[in-house]
Amino acid sequence: MAIRTLAPNDRLARLMAEAGLTSHKAFARAVRKVSEEPQVAIPIGCDHTSVSRWLHGMKPRADTALCIVTVLSRALGRPVSLADAGLASSGSIPPDLGLTYPSPGGGIEVIARLWHADLDEATGVTRRPASTAAWQSIPLNWLLASRPAGLPERREGTRVGLTDVQRIRATIELFAQLDNRFGGGHARRALIQYLADDVSRVLNGRYRDRVAVDLYCVAAQATLLAAWMSYDSGLHGIAQRYFIQALSLAEAGSDQLLSGSILDAMSHQATFLGHYQDAANLARAARSGTQRIATPSLTAHFFAMEARALARLGDTRGCERALADAVSLFERRNPDNDPEWFRYFNDAELAAEFGHCYHDMGKLSAAMRYAAQSIGSTCGARSDFFVTMVLADAQLRAGEAELACLGALDALRLGEQLKSARCLRYLGDFHESLTSMASSAAVREFQEQAAVSALWRQATQAPPGSS
Repeated sequence: MAIRTLAPNDRLARLMAEAGLTSHKAFARAVRKVSEEPQVAIPIGCDHTSVSRWLHGMKPRADTALCIVTVLSRALGRPVSLADAGLASSGSIPPDLGLTYPSPGGGIEVIARLWHADLDEATGVTRRPASTAAWQSIPLNWLLASRPAGLPERREGTRVGLTDVQRIRATIELFAQLDNRFGGGHARRALIQYLADDVSRVLNGRYRDRVAVDLYCVAAQATLLAAWMSYDSGLHGIAQRYFIQALSLAEAGSDQLLSGSILDAMSHQATFLGHYQDAANLARAARSGTQRIATPSLTAHFFAMEARALARLGDTRGCERALADAVSLFERRNPDNDPEWFRYFNDAELAAEFGHCYHDMGKLSAAMRYAAQSIGSTCGARSDFFVTMVLADAQLRAGEAELACLGALDALRLGEQLKSARCLRYLGDFHESLTSMASSAAVREFQEQAAVSALWRQATQAPPGSS
């Protein structure tokens, strides 16, 4: 019987040499030290013989491999993936990676591991469903967390300045524009690659004082965008983890308003996935944690997200009360006082939220009125697609099949350039409404015209709500 020989791990050898970690004893000691850190807490009993075996091709356990790449990343001042170190086959990722709320500033290595797991398509993370337990624990952990008095100065790695922060911010703005125009599925992987390469390297650099605060805030915004794009792509497990890690980064940057907005975004996802009580609680936590500092516009949005959840719960009175509070606050707003990242929220965006709520409560006349008000004035093609489909579905349920089908065709034209699982969900719901109605000339004509749309075919091949 032939004996299979292992191929030397040249990738690991090259990285160790580049990092100046040629002593097997010193390298083993560094790996053990990382394994004993609180965020890892899985002590590893490796020694110089273990290092020799790794270099000769033996694959370490998954937790050991992660400590190895952590040591190399720190020594080289840049992220090193399992694949970079020739350890991809050791890449079993803990199923709860990124689901716990780390201490502010303590999540840099967690988020870097998430980015690399995402790029490596580690299905244990990327394809897992969202965790109900996380939605229930994160708001309380955030509300009770002690706010950092300051961030520790980082003395290792490449020096980082405000120019680096500005460059990241400008790049993220470009990705946000792509997301709004083409959907989360268009450039999501490119964003994650940028975060894993450039942003991770900067986060592991040397900075202090104001630079640290600004850097954590822009990293939080970047991770929040990754969460939204993953959510829009139907990757709900990794999206939830990005939301949680964005929250930790925002707290490290002492940005309470951004933190509240992240919880608000988590509420949006929870409603979409049918976890309505969790969604209402997330929106309430956002409001509670930003009392006396949030602008009227932000608080109005928090109320609107709570209303979305209550509408789905069938709590008509609670939903309408939350909507009334949203209007009262929105009328007092001064857009110049809002954070720059929130200035998209205008009358049309609020009307769209009202349209969704009234649609979900079955108040079709109000749903049609508010949806019609917002069409063409929202922040992008995807938002227009959503509200056009809300209007079309309300019209269909109200017996206005011809108008509904014309609106749905408009939405299909809007959606031609969008790669969005959420868009497919809206179309799937409309298709379900169509099949429950008696056939009509308008419906038959719509189905004939829609049949040429790749988006429609994709939406109707999968069960509604499956994204």
